[in-house]
Amino acid sequence: MQDVSTGQVVLEPIQRSPGYWATVWTRFKRDPVAVGAGLVVIALVLMAIFAPYIAPQDPYKGMALRRLRPPGTEGYPLGTDELGRDMLSRLIYGARLSLFMGVTPVLMALVAGAAIGITAGYTGGWVNTLLMRIVDIFFAFPSVLLAIALSGALGAGIANGLISLTVVFIPPIARVAESVTTSVRTRDYVEAARASGAGSLAIIRKHVLGNVLGPIFVYAMSLIAVCMILASGLSFLGLGVKPPEPEWGLMLNTLRTAIYTQPLLCALPGLMIFITSIAFNLLTDGLRSAMDLKA
Repeated sequence: MQDVSTGQVVLEPIQRSPGYWATVWTRFKRDPVAVGAGLVVIALVLMAIFAPYIAPQDPYKGMALRRLRPPGTEGYPLGTDELGRDMLSRLIYGARLSLFMGVTPVLMALVAGAAIGITAGYTGGWVNTLLMRIVDIFFAFPSVLLAIALSGALGAGIANGLISLTVVFIPPIARVAESVTTSVRTRDYVEAARASGAGSLAIIRKHVLGNVLGPIFVYAMSLIAVCMILASGLSFLGLGVKPPEPEWGLMLNTLRTAIYTQPLLCALPGLMIFITSIAFNLLTDGLRSAMDLKA
């Protein structure tokens, strides 16, 4: 640009556009529903971490004389369960196992499923056919029935529950990873890197992973709510967490006999599962919308 008064050419400063993740963060902050859901998730995580400092009483200590006290009882804001244990303390401690059983299998499935899907999508050919047909075998079974069958075969317990849920969520993540990788490997920059003599591992590391991990991670996050419900269902059926551990699904199972005498008390663990699932779903929807820059 030329200055009219002096006749000199003045260079304008270069306006740098914000990076991709900065743009995603800006778009995410403009969504109040997603931000609120994120705050709820953060609150649940903090509650699980600092449970020993927040819980008013020992969640394992009960007394038969004070069993099934209604919410609002003095000293027990949310009442007591079937063994006289403080419901508020057990709900707070229950966030630990419930979140652990909901997040850990998805993270393990994310690693395994992404590895399978990216390998199949980038390699193509008979490798893709072989891996995807194996994945399709698991799609033949509904996720609920597959989780129940695996947990029943392996036996109840936290470790076996984690294995069962991980196996359930590997196929859908692998399918999404394969689809995204297949579309990326035909891009011009990947073809240019291949033509320049770069190896497959270098191309995957530098050009493929950065473009496929975002969509795969967002999809995996959407499975956390489903995983929490499945984990709670396994505990409800006696195939997951064992008593006397505080876990929301197990608490629903042990309180079901009191549904006619203390229905509000029985609904509290289910309410926590509902709130957590909705929060993760809304958070995932917000992230998906923020990452879709074309919208």
